[in-house]
Amino acid sequence: MRSARGALALLLAACVALLAPARCARKGGGAGEQREPQVQTAQGRLRGSVMTSLDGRNIMAFRGVRYALPPVGELRFKPPSPPQPWNDVINATQDGVRCPNAQSANDSSEDCLFLNVYTTKLPEGRQNTGRPVLVFFHPGGFYSMRGSSDLFGPQYLMDEDIVLVTVNYRLGALGFLSTGDSVLPGNNGFKDQVQALRWVQQNIAFFGGDPNSVTISGYSAGSASVYLHMVSPMSKGLFHKAIAMSGAVQNVVVKDPLQQAKRQARLLNCPDGTSEEIVNCLRGKDAQEIAETLRGLAEWGWDPIRVFGAVVEDDYQNEAERFLTADPTQQFLSGNFTHIPLITGTTKDEFSWKALQILRNTSWAEDMSENYERVFPISFMYERNTPRSRQISRELKTFYLGTEPITNNSRIGLGQLYADAIEIFPVDRIAKIISRSNTSPVYYYQFTYQGRYSWVYIPGTLTPYGVVHHDDLIYLFYISVLFPPFTNTDPEYTTVKKMTKMWSNFVKTGNPTSERNDLVNVEWQNLTASRQVYLEIGSELTMKNGLYYQDRMSLWDSLFPLSTSGNDRIKGHGYQRKQ
Repeated sequence: MRSARGALALLLAACVALLAPARCARKGGGAGEQREPQVQTAQGRLRGSVMTSLDGRNIMAFRGVRYALPPVGELRFKPPSPPQPWNDVINATQDGVRCPNAQSANDSSEDCLFLNVYTTKLPEGRQNTGRPVLVFFHPGGFYSMRGSSDLFGPQYLMDEDIVLVTVNYRLGALGFLSTGDSVLPGNNGFKDQVQALRWVQQNIAFFGGDPNSVTISGYSAGSASVYLHMVSPMSKGLFHKAIAMSGAVQNVVVKDPLQQAKRQARLLNCPDGTSEEIVNCLRGKDAQEIAETLRGLAEWGWDPIRVFGAVVEDDYQNEAERFLTADPTQQFLSGNFTHIPLITGTTKDEFSWKALQILRNTSWAEDMSENYERVFPISFMYERNTPRSRQISRELKTFYLGTEPITNNSRIGLGQLYADAIEIFPVDRIAKIISRSNTSPVYYYQFTYQGRYSWVYIPGTLTPYGVVHHDDLIYLFYISVLFPPFTNTDPEYTTVKKMTKMWSNFVKTGNPTSERNDLVNVEWQNLTASRQVYLEIGSELTMKNGLYYQDRMSLWDSLFPLSTSGNDRIKGHGYQRKQ
């Protein structure tokens, strides 16, 4: 499972989807034969199981809990509907199936709108424990992964006194396709998340959670989701704090959803003349068949890495709720967002591994090198075929790669270019924007700790390829499909305890270092316009003055200038070109 070839192939195929789902293999985990905790929810009664945390606590796990009606038949491409009540005791001892995706049809179904709830203390009688709640939206580019316990197991976080909820939401075209009009307004995957948050408000007290202390969190696509909830009218009042890891909103809005819908229709031999024709035909197709067309939406190699995303919904006067009503970046710039405490940041190397993908394919490397003005806008997601676009491509090529052809000698520069374009610059930008106007603290971090395990290894070795995208999740969740469980004698144990303590501190109080100990031994200062600081999460926790990679970020700021509210301006401050 730790082989470099296996881990890299996994990421190239959107991470874990090639692996069969696995139950928790940890001693004492699994189905909980000795106890079967039960909870009465607003819809009906659930029977759960008992798992065991890293430090030996009993976790009451309620998995595969339905939070919306199956989005099938006429409900396909529709916003989610609340679940119906039931009379029997529902078995909630197993994960719900994953949503249809391009990588694996195993254990997947269009009837996939389930969530998992984990707690270590249920209410006794009328006494609610009132623990703060962490809701997690999984990564996967809006087209892969899932919220199940084999990917996002609770064993590490649940040594803290919180309630954890992980969520499935519709993926790919089934969740995010839009015709840009009233026929299919779109954003249904995000509306699934809203429905999950409404379910939490209605039901989490039954699990010992406090509906008035909900932190939404997410990674990558899930992180972009968090930011979108901060500007969505549908999400107001449903959460109180936010953690957005390695993802932002700069490239998340689909500019021409109808053209994307037409492409999707043609891949399935559907007519593309009108929105009605597209939707009527796609509604009759098999869900897995729709999901498996994802590769056909790539435009160059495997790029762009983000195909699906959010759409700005016009007011079609059909009285339907709109998830996104304006460009999210402009909403943040204007201060029109939910002002709450926020943690955000990235890993040290993010998507640097994508350089390997290009360099291992000679034709791709040659084409990118010779035709970078055409390829760069696709791979790095900016405007195309304009004089400005070509100028941007030339600036990026010179800065990151110099004047030489793209070869193995370009690996570091090309890796930095992918990392900055996909995650680091968008996160750097949104953190600066929000910190200028948010009435609550913004806590910024860079995760640099490199343990023995990674989502990507140097080819032919068991050496991690830097600290890449997803690597910080290893210390928040037990990811049993990829990694063995940590024990208190493992060198990674201290990083698990640091991460879970800071994250749970934040969930409880809005301050990640409100409670300190020998491991969490610094004050995490918040980012402001006048105080440019971040926490480096490495072998030690260290507050740093001046934000990371600002020579690179200044280039991006100068190429993509933004005006903020008032007289401030986020802009480049000059940069040194690589020779």
